[in-house]
Amino acid sequence: MPRPPRISRSLLALVFLLGTTPAGPAGAGAGPVLSVQDCAKCHKEAPRDIESGGGAHKSEVTCLDCHDGHPPEKREIIPACSRCHADGAHFQVKGCLGCHRNPHTPLEITLEGNATAACMTCHEEPGVQLRDFKSFHSTMTCNACHRRHGLVPRCLDCHEPHAPAMVQADCTRCHRAHMPLQVAYAPDLPAALCAACHEEKAALLAAGGTRHKDLGCAKCHQAKHKMVPKCADCHGVPHPAGILAKFPRCEDCHKDAHDLNHWTVARAAPAATPKP
Repeated sequence: MPRPPRISRSLLALVFLLGTTPAGPAGAGAGPVLSVQDCAKCHKEAPRDIESGGGAHKSEVTCLDCHDGHPPEKREIIPACSRCHADGAHFQVKGCLGCHRNPHTPLEITLEGNATAACMTCHEEPGVQLRDFKSFHSTMTCNACHRRHGLVPRCLDCHEPHAPAMVQADCTRCHRAHMPLQVAYAPDLPAALCAACHEEKAALLAAGGTRHKDLGCAKCHQAKHKMVPKCADCHGVPHPAGILAKFPRCEDCHKDAHDLNHWTVARAAPAATPKP
């Protein structure tokens, strides 16, 4: 039976060295493993920002969840926002840092330029109102009024009041900011707010002495601006049939619902003179 080949001591030593030496540059250049506590040793501002306004960046992730490496071993350590934020229309908007300038305080939002496209991805209802109910507001950018995220401006910052005593709460009783020309109101709207624009009618009511002056404007002109009710809606059939046959329209006698006591009777046309 042939004898197996003999292995020299030098060959055995070489095999031993190859088996115990780290192979390749990865093993040779591996540095120490970083912990979150190590980050704050050099980076003072970012941890301070996260602590004061990090939102979910404070409560849900750590430094190493976003920055998975450190130079010189890894050069590209600033992640794209889309690595975590990908679902929904808002995260398809380009240029995250245009509004969210500091990723460590993501809820501190700066609005510059035309931020409308980004705003509409979260605030859909105002966008629909501006589109479907055209007004001058429809031509403006969102941040022309909302100069800071979450800021709701006062109407009177731009608009003159209808009356000197009006305050912001009075404006919103009739006008919705994103569809301001669709004037609507509740039944308890004070008549004084209507009188600020409709001065002549208010003066007629005050001087007329009828029960109409004791009613709020919204009692008759219900819910929607420029709604003109029919007299019969409240008064039914107030006169005998003979009078109504001769004067079928209320306004034949009562020229103005705001001034009922100053009325004139419509005269019948004179009979035609017979030809000789």
